[in-house]
Amino acid sequence: MILKSSLALTLIAALILIAGCAAGSPLALDPIATSFPWSGQSLPNQATTAPSATAASGVPAGSSITEVASRVRPAVVQVTNQAVVGTDQFNRPVPQINGIGSGVIYDPNGLILTNNHVIEGADQLVVGLPDGRSFSATVVGADPQTDLAVLRISAPDLPVARLGDSSTLSVGDWVVAIGNALGLSGGPTVTQGIVSALGRSIAPSNTPQPGERATSFLYDLIQTDAPINPGNSGGPLVNLQAQVVGINTLVATSSGQNAPAEGIGFAISINTARAIAGQLVAAGHVTHPYLGITYVALNPALAAHLKTSAQRGMYVDSVDPNSPASQAGIQQGDVIVSADGQPLVSESDLGRIINQHKPGDQVQLTIERDGRQQTIGVTLGQQPSS
Repeated sequence: MILKSSLALTLIAALILIAGCAAGSPLALDPIATSFPWSGQSLPNQATTAPSATAASGVPAGSSITEVASRVRPAVVQVTNQAVVGTDQFNRPVPQINGIGSGVIYDPNGLILTNNHVIEGADQLVVGLPDGRSFSATVVGADPQTDLAVLRISAPDLPVARLGDSSTLSVGDWVVAIGNALGLSGGPTVTQGIVSALGRSIAPSNTPQPGERATSFLYDLIQTDAPINPGNSGGPLVNLQAQVVGINTLVATSSGQNAPAEGIGFAISINTARAIAGQLVAAGHVTHPYLGITYVALNPALAAHLKTSAQRGMYVDSVDPNSPASQAGIQQGDVIVSADGQPLVSESDLGRIINQHKPGDQVQLTIERDGRQQTIGVTLGQQPSS
């Protein structure tokens, strides 16, 4: 879950550094954009489906991308975000397409998982199925902090994709990305790749440059080299058992011309998405945990400047009055060295651990104060409204 400066934990001086980025060519992490240079033009009526798996393709023998695609692709929908820009001579609304993304039907009652940024700002949402049917969709709920949303359509005989367990993934596992790449007509595009990394935490927009601050993060992301293109946002990342293990959300791009980013895409883990979707369906909104501090990650140079004996951890810069942290006795100048027994190294570590909890849960914070360590139990609150 994302933590924003005015909500929950404030992340200060958070810096995203991507290994291997050439000097002068910073990488940007962008939602998978849904507007295209040929917007409004006729597109080729063709499907773009990956070939069946063979030994030559690098996919393990006995695995079939064709089978995975045939089982999941029918449940992958195109989500068209429309704005009403006026009325025609008959006083009917005139829609304009803001963008196109993807979604996946995960419940026979017409529930669809997608990204919040796919539906944001829409006056109307139109969902198109690969079988040619099209329906108006309603928003069950959306959560900007996790960039997830649930839509509903009313239709009979809907195909449904199975949700898997992203905790069973390992780096190197084969995965398949399915989505409406570039808004091409003819059905979703299918691409293949591997799980490149697990548990990534990144700032999805306005990625900070050195010395700048990031105020929001997405947690527990799956990194993959499966080709992900504009229009894939909200589509499923699938394992070879044809189970959805992630929701494709971000792709890394380079602002420099000499070091293009290739094969770096990110999906929200399905375990995170399932939990958020459950809250959205039940209540229409998500309740996020709240600690109530601002902090900065220590390094030896900063520790020397602050004259603290701790060399690693999160230096507490401020504590919100009457917050859970304040009530538990956390003070400005404390260094949080671990949370729930897990060492804290990067700014996103603490937020990731906090967001594994819900309001009312207790988190164990080990702090260093005046050269001595102690563990304090903090009962998390509910994130205040903005």
